[in-house]
Amino acid sequence: MGRLSERVAIVTGGGDGIGRGMSRRFAREGATVLIAEIDEDRGKAVAGELRDEFGVEADSIRTDVAVKADNEAMVAAAKDRFGSVDILVNNAWGGGMLSRVEHKTDELMSHGWHVGFLGPFWAMQSAFPIMKEQGRGNVINICSLNGVNAHMGTVEYNSAKEALRGATRTAAREWAPYGIVLNIICPAAKSAAFHRVMAEHPELIASADAANPMGRIGDPEDDIAPVAAFLASDDARYLTGNTLFVDGGSHINGSAWAPELPDEPPSA
Repeated sequence: MGRLSERVAIVTGGGDGIGRGMSRRFAREGATVLIAEIDEDRGKAVAGELRDEFGVEADSIRTDVAVKADNEAMVAAAKDRFGSVDILVNNAWGGGMLSRVEHKTDELMSHGWHVGFLGPFWAMQSAFPIMKEQGRGNVINICSLNGVNAHMGTVEYNSAKEALRGATRTAAREWAPYGIVLNIICPAAKSAAFHRVMAEHPELIASADAANPMGRIGDPEDDIAPVAAFLASDDARYLTGNTLFVDGGSHINGSAWAPELPDEPPSA
């Protein structure tokens, strides 16, 4: 019996990177896991991995978190298939393009906000009635040091994640009487997003580990997921509205991040 036995968890973006790492840790702790993933094949593969390796119930549902109806559908699916929603992790990342503030298009800003803020907001709203009725719930929203430190090149992502931190703290205050706790993780990990950015900007690879006080960027499953498992458990039932920087100390003095951003708008 693990810490999360008899708990049902939804993990958005659970098919890769930090989302996969958290899903695996939750399953190791005994949770039933619904993988909400825009890549349907990847979601199914991770759900099968959890069933085979950990012997838990697990399933997947294709979810585009930028669409309100998809967020509502994933919460309804967890309730219908497994009888509850005890843990909600808003982790999905929507990509983007490194470019200067003045070059951001309305389309790029809208997409960043739909994935980074509105999707998690809609998911929280959808899960609230279920959690309120059962008198408990754990929400974990994955935000970013990018927003806290105002890193260059990603204003759509930074601003959405900082808005999500504000919404999380507000909901934590409003929902505390119902036994629902909401917390934030700002991770530093070699996630799917990290690998995509590094593939596009290989000049940043050498400096990434060196810039971290511990000399390395964390592992999604070994470094980030254990903290998420704590926040998802009854051990965190009196902890709410907090931001945990699970980043090897990068937030202490700030993390250097200065990619080359052309003065001309990107071509795509």
